[in-house]
Amino acid sequence: MSQLEIPTASETPTAFEPPTAPESPAAFETLTNKVGKFDLTRKKALIPDMCGAGSQLLAATMRGFGIDAEIMDTYKGLNLGKQFTSGKECFPCQVTLGDFLHHMELERERLGDAFDPENYIYCLAEADGPCRFGMYTKLHRIVLDSLDGFQNMQIAYITCRDNYSAAGLIDPESQPALVRTAVFAFLVSDVLNRILWRTRPYERQPGQADAVFEEGLGNLVRLFELHGRKAEGGPVLDELERIAIAAGATIDPAVPSKPLIGLVGEIYLRCHSASNQDLIRLLEQHGAEVVNASFTEWIHFVVYDLMQKAGREAAYAVRRRDLRAASAHAREWLRQRITLKYQELRMRQVYRRVRRHLPIHLDHRIAHIERQLDNGRVFSFRMGTEAGLSIGGALEYEAHGFDGVVNVFPFGCMPSTTCSAVLKPILGRLQVPYIDSSYDGTDQPNREAIVRTFMYQAAQHRTSCTSR
Repeated sequence: MSQLEIPTASETPTAFEPPTAPESPAAFETLTNKVGKFDLTRKKALIPDMCGAGSQLLAATMRGFGIDAEIMDTYKGLNLGKQFTSGKECFPCQVTLGDFLHHMELERERLGDAFDPENYIYCLAEADGPCRFGMYTKLHRIVLDSLDGFQNMQIAYITCRDNYSAAGLIDPESQPALVRTAVFAFLVSDVLNRILWRTRPYERQPGQADAVFEEGLGNLVRLFELHGRKAEGGPVLDELERIAIAAGATIDPAVPSKPLIGLVGEIYLRCHSASNQDLIRLLEQHGAEVVNASFTEWIHFVVYDLMQKAGREAAYAVRRRDLRAASAHAREWLRQRITLKYQELRMRQVYRRVRRHLPIHLDHRIAHIERQLDNGRVFSFRMGTEAGLSIGGALEYEAHGFDGVVNVFPFGCMPSTTCSAVLKPILGRLQVPYIDSSYDGTDQPNREAIVRTFMYQAAQHRTSCTSR
């Protein structure tokens, strides 16, 4: 197999060393000139497989808008990702980098001399705050610059700073529709996952629920490719109803209800089954029914956070008696509030259609999660990161009668470590079983014993609540 020219350990630049001399301005210009909002319609867009069904529907949506989008195989190039990182980065950085390098190796083998890295554009997301996720594009850019022939390959990104705007990625007329359809695609994937998690622990025959899920996902991919640009949600909702009916038919009514476990934590690790070593299936094997925090929850949080920031800026401008600035910030607050209300309306519509046939668990509303933070006394959204969502989401699980909470995160993740420090004593006082589940790509010999013990405690919690 023809492989990428990978430098030896002594030649490989570290995460903090650009491949050219630091005194050269060009060493830093590449981080801005080749990482940005680039037109996706002219090249093959490579999408990391972050969240299974969500990634598949996102790529289908992009193809519906004329973008040649492809999901890269995941977790097959982890060794490559680790070779180009120091171990100080968070685990998803190694996984996504490895996915990309592995995909490039396969393309070079497939195309031979016709292979040209500049025919591809690598797509990533960014975030603000202390989370290292915001630096992935910079580190990946440095790695690309250290590889022969990859110096001119572009990295396109979307960022929460502008609410994941598609500006620069596609023609201006299509940008709002692309974003709306992509958000809808993630909502549909969340509901599809909840259909699976609601039925798989109770299926008559092993594999039935997964078969319904895979067939439904394939149908939804085709529907988003066909109807996504037209913003026709009807066929998608009809298919979701069909999936819910088919999945409901797999349930064995003789199987008693099981302890309900809620997952919170870092969004990549809890959504990426390979990275978390298929944690949901493991919990199910030990007697759980699991609900994972949704991807849509993060999207709603970004809008809510931008709305709150605009409100604070407007109030500050009023105190400064800067009425022009206050008016601008007030308009931004209203724009974000309308966006959030629209997204919540769509969420209620989708869940209502599915729950006619199958009682899947409803998603959290951001305002309800923030309410659980007790007016900032437990935590505050203003501190940023996913910690506020995880803490508030875990307390929402407890308020809705869940029997246990699992916090899933990369080893060394600061926001999730903060979440653990806050949640452990609170859930301990409430007598709700809780465990941390961190991952770095290595096997954990005691993992199953921890899960087994946790599930015993969750079953005891369910029994004690039922007997009250």
